[in-house]
Amino acid sequence: MACCPGPPGSRRWSASHSGPGCSCCSMACACAPGSAAAEAMRSIPRRKLKNHHAEAAQFGRRAMVGFLAIAVAMLGLAGGYFRLQVLQHEEYQLRSEANRIKPRPIVPARGLITDRNGRLLADNVPAYRLEIVAEQVRDLDATLQGLAELVALDDEDIARFREARRATRAFRPVPLKLRLTEGELARLAVNRHRFPGVEVVPYLTRRYPHGELFAHILGYVGRVDPDDLAAMGDSRNTALTHIGKAGIERYYEDRLRGEIGYEEVETNVEGRALGVLRRQPATPGTDLQLTVDARLQQSMVDAFAGQHGAAVAIDPKTGEILAMVSLPAYDPNLFINGISHADWQALQAPSRPLFNRNVLGGVPPGSTIKPFMALAALEAGTRTPAQKTFSGGEFFLPGQERGYRDWRAGGHGWVDLRESLAQSVNTYYFELAVELGVDRLDPFLERLGFGVPTGIDLAGEIAGVRPSRDWKRRAFNQNWFPGDTVNAAIGQGYWVTTTLQMARATAMLANGGVMHRPHLLRASQPGFNQPLRPEPQPGGVRVYENAEYLAAVNEGLEAVMHGPTGTARAAAAGATYRMAGKTGTTQRVSRRGTERMNPNELPYHLRHQAWFIGFAPVEDPRIAVAVLVEHGGSGSLAAAPVGRKIMDAWLLPPAEEAAP
Repeated sequence: MACCPGPPGSRRWSASHSGPGCSCCSMACACAPGSAAAEAMRSIPRRKLKNHHAEAAQFGRRAMVGFLAIAVAMLGLAGGYFRLQVLQHEEYQLRSEANRIKPRPIVPARGLITDRNGRLLADNVPAYRLEIVAEQVRDLDATLQGLAELVALDDEDIARFREARRATRAFRPVPLKLRLTEGELARLAVNRHRFPGVEVVPYLTRRYPHGELFAHILGYVGRVDPDDLAAMGDSRNTALTHIGKAGIERYYEDRLRGEIGYEEVETNVEGRALGVLRRQPATPGTDLQLTVDARLQQSMVDAFAGQHGAAVAIDPKTGEILAMVSLPAYDPNLFINGISHADWQALQAPSRPLFNRNVLGGVPPGSTIKPFMALAALEAGTRTPAQKTFSGGEFFLPGQERGYRDWRAGGHGWVDLRESLAQSVNTYYFELAVELGVDRLDPFLERLGFGVPTGIDLAGEIAGVRPSRDWKRRAFNQNWFPGDTVNAAIGQGYWVTTTLQMARATAMLANGGVMHRPHLLRASQPGFNQPLRPEPQPGGVRVYENAEYLAAVNEGLEAVMHGPTGTARAAAAGATYRMAGKTGTTQRVSRRGTERMNPNELPYHLRHQAWFIGFAPVEDPRIAVAVLVEHGGSGSLAAAPVGRKIMDAWLLPPAEEAAP
């Protein structure tokens, strides 16, 4: 019999029924309290009735939050578009254009250099170079290996490329090889598709048509290195491949270089140029006209006849350098595209062809200092032009047994200022210097430019050494002795002078006591259609006032060349004009005691240095020269003939013009 269906309390359940049975039966009910069924039913949650009003309110709140989030996101997106399209429009436009338009620098033509007559000394010739843009190359090592099969590359080329690449941003081109040959150009043109990021670029390269002749004046240009880029500063200059390294090329680099331009090139997806959209032309470098004369320069080299040394020819009225050589020299063309190891080693010879003797080198002046010692004594009043001194062949300081000997055994007898210069009498100047004293000599010689750079427009000029009491204390921490004064009187001892300093001082003698700054730049031409503009130069400075004393010294220098006792009269023989000069000999080794030596019998490397200074014509000087012949042995035999040939070349018409 089935149990009643209702739970306790239902209609089927008797409220008065207290037992476990059903009201309709006597059997126990499965739904009775305490039964398992009742407990299970009790654990089932009762279903609540839905509150439609509350659910509608909740949905409204959630929808509002969603709509607000969407609105904020849309506003943010709109703000981002506004920033990109309006605020940063130019920046992103440039970035977009950069994918299509490539800027390409335009390196200007370097300024030309000519001599005073317009002869080209440095010009530009067309050439092609090989460049690589690193960021466009997938495998740089493989590219270099492939290029080496088409182009002659050595280890130095690759090493320079890698060094330059480290100092350059990846998107900038870096030169790999300069001056490609015609065959290399043809092979690269056929295989161009194999090397993305590799370009053949036309350009103008430097050339020195006279080779060694002007090497130490012009200097040379060389490949730009990281130090050069750091010194230039301006990032636009990273497009430069060459820069002045020495000489005029270095001193006037800013003017010769010009200003870099650029062009915007439209490219396709492969990076191939389609056309030029915009172009900002480069400003060419300024053309420079120098004061030197190519014909005189060649004559000066020829006058040395293979000897080593240095010489300067200067216009005494203006300070213009007419010619200047340092021998041996070198070919500056070797340095333009990077000098090879073999060529560099050849230039390391003991004769030092790279060494500019006029600017960086110096030796004691020897007897060429005597005219200036004479001027000092005349100005100080310790000597007069007519005052005579006896030369017995040896000079002794008071209280000393050591004698200072003259170059002629037995001396020269009684000599005045004129004969002291004509015969180069040492004892005259020994006494003169001791009477005057080093403390009065030093400021006077400084006024004449000794121990002071001349200020020539070449980098690195040395000051030399003007020996004095203070200088010796600074250099050696020693006192000055009377014997030092004796040696200084004839240009020996601690003296160091350059041919430039001697030429400037000689020009002062020829120009009535007025001294000009030696200079090489005469005029400049800033543009092709522009006229030459004379280069402004500082005026001359009068460093000696007394014209009578100057005339007395110059009379003695004229006697050196034309007098019966002159030490250089042989060099002036047959001259059609009057010249003034002074020879000098600088010892490289000291004699032992009173022993005399023949300088021409010494080994070549120990022979004396030979000097000559002079100017001409005497009545209206147009040229002053200073000549130093290394290991020449004697100024009168080695240097004076060179000086005579230089003056002849300038003052006399060329042989082809003189011929009838």
